[in-house]
Amino acid sequence: MPSTTTETPPKPDGTSLSHGLKQRHLSMIALGGVIGAGLFVGSGAGIAAAGPSIVLAYTLSGLLVMLVMRMLGEMSAARPSSGSFSAHAERAIGPWAGFTAGWAFWVLLCTAVGLEGIGAAKIMTGWLPGTPEWAWVALFMVAFCGTNLAAVKNFGEFEFWFAALKVGAITLFLGLGVLAVAGVLPGTDSPGASHLTDLFPGGGEGLVIGLLASVFAYGGLETVTIAAAESENPVKGVASAVRTAMWRIALFYIGSMAVIVTLVPWDSPAVVEDGPYVAALDSLGIPGAGQLMNVVVLVALLSAMNANIYGASRIGYSLVERGQGPKALGRVSGGVPRIAVLASSAFGFLCVLLSYWRPDDVFPWLLNMIGAVILIVWIFIAVSQLRLRRRLEREAPERLAVRMWAFPWLTWVALAGMAAVFVLMAREPDTRVQLYATGGMTLTLAAVGYARQRARARR
Repeated sequence: MPSTTTETPPKPDGTSLSHGLKQRHLSMIALGGVIGAGLFVGSGAGIAAAGPSIVLAYTLSGLLVMLVMRMLGEMSAARPSSGSFSAHAERAIGPWAGFTAGWAFWVLLCTAVGLEGIGAAKIMTGWLPGTPEWAWVALFMVAFCGTNLAAVKNFGEFEFWFAALKVGAITLFLGLGVLAVAGVLPGTDSPGASHLTDLFPGGGEGLVIGLLASVFAYGGLETVTIAAAESENPVKGVASAVRTAMWRIALFYIGSMAVIVTLVPWDSPAVVEDGPYVAALDSLGIPGAGQLMNVVVLVALLSAMNANIYGASRIGYSLVERGQGPKALGRVSGGVPRIAVLASSAFGFLCVLLSYWRPDDVFPWLLNMIGAVILIVWIFIAVSQLRLRRRLEREAPERLAVRMWAFPWLTWVALAGMAAVFVLMAREPDTRVQLYATGGMTLTLAAVGYARQRARARR
């Protein structure tokens, strides 16, 4: 039976989550969540495989993500919760679903914190040779753990300025790129369509690789629905963020890919070795482009670390509030779940240690295990929205501040798209391993969650 979870009653001051995030924080978190290191660096491999058709790949996956965010926005505006999709899955499907989606996402976020720390440390050691990577990782972990242990408005301020820098950098890049393509940027000649003569150089296989790479580059958008629960006006914040998702995706992702493949030959080694954005800026003869983009990538990594510690701690807190985890993680002081913040940071640091201690077996296994978690989460979102929409229309239609387009047809289209991505992952040797490893973790969590649900029902 689906859960009948109700809203948690108010607690004394300081023992429940605060509402310290302002609308400007939430708006910039929504913008910054779109712009991650995966876009700045990871897109290079997709371009190398797909060529100019990477624009089509990002468009297709962007449409899927847009539908997912609309569904999630509908549920989060109706019932804001720090548990976001995990809480919605519990209401719609049952406690086992909330347990599975929540803890799988928690593992994903904590592991990502470690990966981002390693990436940021590599940039710092490139600037300061001889300094140990582990020291930089430790410094970043302590800094952002401290930020998240303080009032939530501190997290909001950090993310506001991190996101502002990323948005400014990519806006400047797009502006320069458009001027160069138009042939009006001083000192440059427009390449015209010379790099676009072969739109599908890798054939269908190349497009598939580019599509899979683009799907996972969109991770991070979910954070805004988690943060909304601690904002001054959760319903308004979620509604605003979701409604602007379309132009953010079109401008930052699809626009960037179109500019890059127009300016730079898709098969240029620099696209992968230096990163597509650096390669594009170098083609314009802009001095210091590599170091400039390294600063932007560093900011993107640090922003992601900060946001993922926050997201993991709130997901963990929400799970415990709903009786789905160890009670210690649910303790709140000063409006912050500090034990959950410490546990999430510790798991992230453990992932870093594993990358040093067991780089050949345990660490790759961990990476494979989280490889397809975001797809599992999206499926829970779609199924939950299918079930909760009808319930909301019957019981509380006034809560539908955001509505899914063409319901239920586009929800089913999104589910079909997710199924297609799973099939494509199963066809590729590298992603097939991730699919199986994530599937194993998901089934294990589902079994544990279902056993807990049955045990609680018998009490």
